[in-house]
Amino acid sequence: MTTGRVTVIDVSDELADEGAARAWLDEAGEEDLAAALAVVNRALHAFRIVTTDPYLHEVSRGQALVARVGYGEGDEVAHGRWSDARELAPAQDHRRRSAILQPQARLAAALGGRQPILACQELTLRARADADHGRDREAALQLLVALDAALAELPLDPHADALADRLAELRGRREAVVAAAQAALAGPLDEAGRAAVLDTLARLEAALRARAAVSG
Repeated sequence: MTTGRVTVIDVSDELADEGAARAWLDEAGEEDLAAALAVVNRALHAFRIVTTDPYLHEVSRGQALVARVGYGEGDEVAHGRWSDARELAPAQDHRRRSAILQPQARLAAALGGRQPILACQELTLRARADADHGRDREAALQLLVALDAALAELPLDPHADALADRLAELRGRREAVVAAAQAALAGPLDEAGRAAVLDTLARLEAALRARAAVSG
């Protein structure tokens, strides 16, 4: 397994002295880490585009083996060192054992061919990644394809009857998604278009979770 290390240096708000730095460190936490991850992911996205490498993808908090926040002087942080730092422990997972094992069972079913993987599932994940990283235009365009795939695939599912209401809702949202996708071709989305994309994406994800639940 290949691992890497990345340091994000925030130079937007210089700390006045050692006391201010220690006070900041005492309060620093997951929000600061999330902001740093956003910087890393913007860089990875740009690198994927300029290198035309489709296998480069964003990273998540859960992928971090170790995460630290800290402070230091210019030369220190430029070389990945700190004056002081502390490690952020990942949040404890208190889910029931059955909930933890459920994805493993679904993975086994998918790998064994007992549970087909739908195109709309992959397309929905791509739309979510775009939406979560502020790529509104890409999210709108990707969502339209994901939605059309879902409306074609889910009615053929053996448990389609249990999804009837969700499918009807998704069909009712398609016109707004088409409008958002058309707007995305011309430029940035307005608030209404962005809301239509995010709301419909959430409902599509809910429909896919419901499919997973009824199919075991």
